[in-house]
Amino acid sequence: MAVNLQPLPDLLPVAGIRIGTTAADIRRQNRRDLVVIECAAGTRAAAVFTQNRFCAAPVLVARDHLALAGPRALVINTGFANAGTGEPGRQDALAICDELARQLGVDTTEILPFSTGVIGERLPVERITSGLAGCIAALDERGWTEAAAGIMTTDTQPKAATVREMIGGVPVTVTGIAKGAGMICPNMATMLAFIATDAPVGQAALDALVRSAARVSFNRITVDGDTSTNDSCVLLATGRAGGETIGQPEGQAYQALLQMVTRLFTTLAQAIIRDAEGATKFITVDVCGGHTEEECLEVAHTIAHSPLVKTAFFASDPNWGRILAAVGRARIGQLDVASVTMHINGVCIVRGGARAPDYSEEQGKVAMSQQEIALKVDLGLGAASVRVWTSDLSHEYVRINAEYRS
Repeated sequence: MAVNLQPLPDLLPVAGIRIGTTAADIRRQNRRDLVVIECAAGTRAAAVFTQNRFCAAPVLVARDHLALAGPRALVINTGFANAGTGEPGRQDALAICDELARQLGVDTTEILPFSTGVIGERLPVERITSGLAGCIAALDERGWTEAAAGIMTTDTQPKAATVREMIGGVPVTVTGIAKGAGMICPNMATMLAFIATDAPVGQAALDALVRSAARVSFNRITVDGDTSTNDSCVLLATGRAGGETIGQPEGQAYQALLQMVTRLFTTLAQAIIRDAEGATKFITVDVCGGHTEEECLEVAHTIAHSPLVKTAFFASDPNWGRILAAVGRARIGQLDVASVTMHINGVCIVRGGARAPDYSEEQGKVAMSQQEIALKVDLGLGAASVRVWTSDLSHEYVRINAEYRS
């Protein structure tokens, strides 16, 4: 059961974007599993991808195509990841791009492919290409909600967000969808995310937007410390809102759009953690007092990746020694244990590197029993700070992943 994950809002259309979803029976019958996102001519795209060196064939093709042309369509399938499939897998991804390009009357390099699902198996290309006509027939500017469900794998709920604000006297819309529930770890977190805006954005500003927003959202979440082969986050800009083009990553208009995009990215990233496989807790890990942000991030990730810490959260067991041990083994250059302070949901558990004199086990149990937990660790070394979101580790997580291919 997802942890306080709210139902999808009424998703605002983005001028220049139409989306169609269908059931192509890719891996399982009678479920939406194929999505096409059509982009108006002149749409720009920027993306960040997995850093896993066994990156999937669609990632390789999407990277190549992004370097050659602006996108006219994205095609996303669930069921099979098309990763670990070598050159045949790349040819499969290209065959799907070729067919969609033919049906839309555009060039193959203007198609970006994405896949998610089981690693190591070839795509059922014929089923996917046969399903493309259904996606095209369903193209609609309000197709976001169907697509949010159509890209799911082990997710229990679809994930989407939308925002509209005035920038330079012009109403600007940003709407996006994401999927992800397990194999979540920076960089990127294991996920697919597709976000579009009608803001007029130049390529340099768009590239900066997606990198900056992903750094503090999708690259700040972890479920299990595993980075997938297919992670992709794409930001599309149609320019249909009008107004002055935001050409460079600077100025008031750029900062306003960056805030919008970052807020939406963060909402989607948090939704992934709230719907993490088997999760019963949504945990915010704040680490402050480091010399640098990188130092704080190393400590935060060491805590958030720890199976012992995560199982203690699942059991609502205030076994704070596990957290302290994670802080102590983080690979940072300096740590004065006597300067470390730790709070859980406002309860001070550790002060001066040891159990706080006024802390009681009963306080800890109450704090750990909440569905939403805020863990704060102050290293007492400097002024840097970071925030990471994670989940607990439950019996259900093991069951889901043990039965994933069955």
